[in-house]
Amino acid sequence: MPMIHILDPHVADMIAAGEVVERPASVIKELTENAFDAGAKNITIELRGGGATYIRVTDDGCGMSPEDAGVAFLRHATSKLRDEHGLESIATMGFRGEALAAISAVSRVELTTRRRGDEAGTRVLLEAGEIRDMLPAGCPEGTTMIVRDLFYNTPARLKFLKSDRSEAAACVLTALRCALGRPEVSVRCIRDGQEEFFSPGDGRIESCVYALLGREAASKLLLCSGENGGVKVTGYASSPSAGRGNRREQYFYCNGRFIKSALLQAALEQANKNTLLVGRYPACVLYLDMSCAAVDVNVHPAKTEVKFSDEKTVFDAVYYAVLSALSGEGRSASVEPSAGTRQMAEPKKDFYKSMSAADFRANGYAAKPAAPAPRPSAPASAPVWPRPSALREGGTAAQLRLDLPVRPVREEKTPESPVNTGFSAPAGSKIVENPVQNVEKLSLPDHKIVGEAMKTYIIVELGEELLLIDKHAAHERMNFDRLRAQERHIMAQSLLVPVTVRPAAEDAELIEQNGELLGELGFEIEPFGERDYIVRAVPADMDAGEIAPALEEICEKLRRGKSLGEQQVWDEILHTVACKAAIKAGWDTTEAELERIVEEVLSGRVKYCPHGRPVSVTLSRKDLDKMFKRIV
Repeated sequence: MPMIHILDPHVADMIAAGEVVERPASVIKELTENAFDAGAKNITIELRGGGATYIRVTDDGCGMSPEDAGVAFLRHATSKLRDEHGLESIATMGFRGEALAAISAVSRVELTTRRRGDEAGTRVLLEAGEIRDMLPAGCPEGTTMIVRDLFYNTPARLKFLKSDRSEAAACVLTALRCALGRPEVSVRCIRDGQEEFFSPGDGRIESCVYALLGREAASKLLLCSGENGGVKVTGYASSPSAGRGNRREQYFYCNGRFIKSALLQAALEQANKNTLLVGRYPACVLYLDMSCAAVDVNVHPAKTEVKFSDEKTVFDAVYYAVLSALSGEGRSASVEPSAGTRQMAEPKKDFYKSMSAADFRANGYAAKPAAPAPRPSAPASAPVWPRPSALREGGTAAQLRLDLPVRPVREEKTPESPVNTGFSAPAGSKIVENPVQNVEKLSLPDHKIVGEAMKTYIIVELGEELLLIDKHAAHERMNFDRLRAQERHIMAQSLLVPVTVRPAAEDAELIEQNGELLGELGFEIEPFGERDYIVRAVPADMDAGEIAPALEEICEKLRRGKSLGEQQVWDEILHTVACKAAIKAGWDTTEAELERIVEEVLSGRVKYCPHGRPVSVTLSRKDLDKMFKRIV
């Protein structure tokens, strides 16, 4: 009996569909790109129930004749490619002729289309790839595609879909990526009856960026422009002060197609190398225009991965365009769209239904909280004790920075809190009792805190040496050790005024999936409306202004940590929490806080920050004398 069988065509179609249609967002991508290829100037994307229940894409493109509508859902049926020579220079979004066949194989589809100039249109009903009905219909010029009950006949794929909220967020992000790549096309996205975004379609990149990414993001972008070897680069890149915690805000387009490219990421980040903080990533909206023959998009069914025939030329074009903007040669991106675009881009509120906490207060429905009073500086000799009342009153990290213990007070010494650090105290040293760890004694050499340099480096006179301490790096290490000692029960502080955040779609998905882990870190996060989340508690010491960047970085580490061990991922996340809660360079710091940091460094407990950087350097009297030519 033969063991090799030829699969039924319907089964083969369902298998092929799995390569093209991974989730509802894939349907939106394919149908929107078809609308672009049809020459549409206006596209409306609607979805319900996360997209698996209902998706409708309407365009005013060229439409289809009855003959074309009847064969459009066959595999490898396409109007964009005729022979193998067409693969050498692909100028359209689609070309394989697989999308409609794949979508219809795993859903119920309704197509209504009318070619320009025809008196009547055509309506086609399909189920599991089979045409059930086809008849004339009255309809406007263009095409409307309705996809219902996605994966209804493939339960194995259906069960792997995430929550409606996560799938809908992915659909909206996909639609936004498509719209951002075509400023000349007006794209409207509606989710469960509520408009998510609307691009003006006036052909101006600045209007498109403003409408889709928002005023705040647009205000932090720099204009980029350049050309190298036939590769033209236009668009925007973020200023160094607007770095993000992950790469989610990097949008690259090649000939109007959204792409993911490690090469372009490397060029962007290399240009930012000497201006961006470590651990931060630049944002961008960059458009590459080049010969279609110089790029191969036939690499992956999703068509987001491409190959360039001359990678160095492409790299240099992006690198120098961004570098020029950062060096001030390009003008600042004064993204000033027309008044109509600005009014259109303003979010439409449906009173309480979609009003965030900030909107609620701003519109006068609740009193705005008074700004917290500045914390008085404690005397240098006064011990700094934790204040539980500050937690109850919703204090922020700026108020609590060093008021919390560096390590939990223990009744007995354990290997995790050693007393003997190997530090050899010279003659004349004094024994100092730690004000917050009164069960331990620290043996410290005689020293004098001279002051601070640039509100960043603590200057300590230590006998015949000067010690320079990076206060942020040292405090970050102190926070990290404290957090690690708490194991999986990080102390949290409730916020007096909850903070509303709107993460990217992929980050929102990770936040939902890792709610328990975030709770262990001290975060209390709840969904708030369709796309927002409300944060009611954060790890102790974290300032409210650091919540959104911290969540970005945590999500990025969760995303990268799939190949790492659980403990390593946990430590990486603690690095982020410790950094966000640490004293920052440029902050005013009390004498008591400076003394606490100095004691930890001189005791030998703190030598390196969690990322491995040294927290202090020493200049000897001899080194200084050599600098001033006192000795040769």
